[in-house]
Amino acid sequence: MNKMVWSDYLDILIVAFLIYKLLPLIRTPHVMRIARTVLGLVLMAWLTSVMKLHTLSWILNQILAVGVIVFVILYQPELRRMLDHIGSVKLGSIFSPNKPAQTMDNMILQTVMACEILSREKVGALIVFAREQHLDEFYKTGTIIDGQVSEQLLRNIFFPKASLHDGAVIIRDGRVAAAGCVLPLSNSHLLSADLGTRHRAGVGMSENSDAVVVIVSEETGTISVAVGGMLKRHLAPQTLEKLLRRELCPEAEAEGSRRILQKLTKKKEAEGNEKK
Repeated sequence: MNKMVWSDYLDILIVAFLIYKLLPLIRTPHVMRIARTVLGLVLMAWLTSVMKLHTLSWILNQILAVGVIVFVILYQPELRRMLDHIGSVKLGSIFSPNKPAQTMDNMILQTVMACEILSREKVGALIVFAREQHLDEFYKTGTIIDGQVSEQLLRNIFFPKASLHDGAVIIRDGRVAAAGCVLPLSNSHLLSADLGTRHRAGVGMSENSDAVVVIVSEETGTISVAVGGMLKRHLAPQTLEKLLRRELCPEAEAEGSRRILQKLTKKKEAEGNEKK
């Protein structure tokens, strides 16, 4: 048995780092379905071989032999989206640090303020927050804005008589990148029948990317958020703010929770010392 040298450890560390950084880029419902299919076939082939189920093992081996062609045919749309997402990611974004907390905080506050007013006035809105995936294929369908996120800008874009109000706004890198963007509609049968095109587009976007999508209903004024193909409805502005912070600033959210826990611990210790 060969002894591991320093280059072997370096190799393992680099591969682990790349996997850690690249996994979030392709962690969408469609891609995860592909991964489960591949993993299931490989696992079944291994089990049939270990259990000496020769007929079933032969069938699975034949499937795996031509599996690449069948796989590409069956999952062509999903594979195309996955390659587009990976290709749209800039190499620098993998190694660059996250956006400053102050920028993210202002972006979230301005968005929540705009959604609260839009909800009260029953003005429809569709706001997409890009994360690791930059959403270039959807960004190109709209009008380039490249403006600072503000309550006034978002309200002006979704003003009923504005030319861009029917499309979606894409926010990435802490700025309003584009407006009037066209999003893919979800075909999920789990969605309520009373949901319109705006909600289906929001859910569809969250199914095809790692984006966080905020939807304001034009009919009822209710605020919803779609993440990973799941829709959370009837959110209060305070709940929307907490959800956006958790999804867009997980490190800051965790740090805030740790600080609160430390304060509570110190308070209990102080109370305990006073009783003594």
